[in-house]
Amino acid sequence: MGIRLYQEPQLENPILVASWPGIGNIGIIAVDTLRGILEAEEFGEIEPWDFFYPKRVLIRKGVLEYLEFPSSKFYFKRTGGKDIIFFIGEEQPTEVGRMYAEGRKAFHMANLVLDVAEKFKCRRVYTSGAAVALTHHTIKPRVWAVPNSESLIPEIRGYGNTVLMSDIEGRGGHGNITGLNGLLLGVAKKRGFEAICLMGEIPVYLQGLPLSYPKASKSVLEVLSHSLKIEVNLDKLDELDQEVQRRIEEFYQQIPLEIRGQLDRLKHVAYAQPAEPGPITEEEEKRIMEDVEKFFQKRGGGG
Repeated sequence: MGIRLYQEPQLENPILVASWPGIGNIGIIAVDTLRGILEAEEFGEIEPWDFFYPKRVLIRKGVLEYLEFPSSKFYFKRTGGKDIIFFIGEEQPTEVGRMYAEGRKAFHMANLVLDVAEKFKCRRVYTSGAAVALTHHTIKPRVWAVPNSESLIPEIRGYGNTVLMSDIEGRGGHGNITGLNGLLLGVAKKRGFEAICLMGEIPVYLQGLPLSYPKASKSVLEVLSHSLKIEVNLDKLDELDQEVQRRIEEFYQQIPLEIRGQLDRLKHVAYAQPAEPGPITEEEEKRIMEDVEKFFQKRGGGG
């Protein structure tokens, strides 16, 4: 049990674009949107038995008919230049008591994904996820990038609206990426693939909400499509973003006025705008984080 391919397409210089759900579903929305726009064709899957429990058991007339598991599927698209293999994981395989994929199951799945990349002679891998940031939901999210090789840094510095995660002020050149969207990056390095993880910013006060964040997915997709030299129409993401923004505003108005005033100052942080009120200090940042945490605790976790 492992990989099941329905066909073996003839691909030229393919790259792999992979993602799983995460905070705000930023990465998977970006990757799956691109897959849908390009009308990529399904050609294989990772069998679920070693990774997941059934989501649903269908019984008809007293007899078990089938078990439904989270899907982990491969798609391909010939583009006339660099062909693309997509991997879309509907769920991350987690160990008992874990929120994000790590350990044996996650490592196994990452290697199976890269087995397919290797079979079709991919050399470049992209993953995508979320970057929780001190930013505001009314401004355009930046994309944080993490490469697995120093040789990729000059390329990334040429992307628009993108910053290396190691360059983010206050991070001291360090950071981490939770779950499979980050693990795949490391496993790719070990196996000799060059890889880049693109993470769209999501405001820290939204990370606990059961909402997608397509505004950041759009930022990721703009960078990804530029890197792949593909033109895409993002109108559907704009429509989805408008709908989600209405729900975010409803939530935002429930936040106590004092905290909301502090959060409004985040509008001026991301791009270091010199307007009043100016960028927040480290002390103010700490207070904002504490106030937001207290607010969510009172709401029972932000659901």
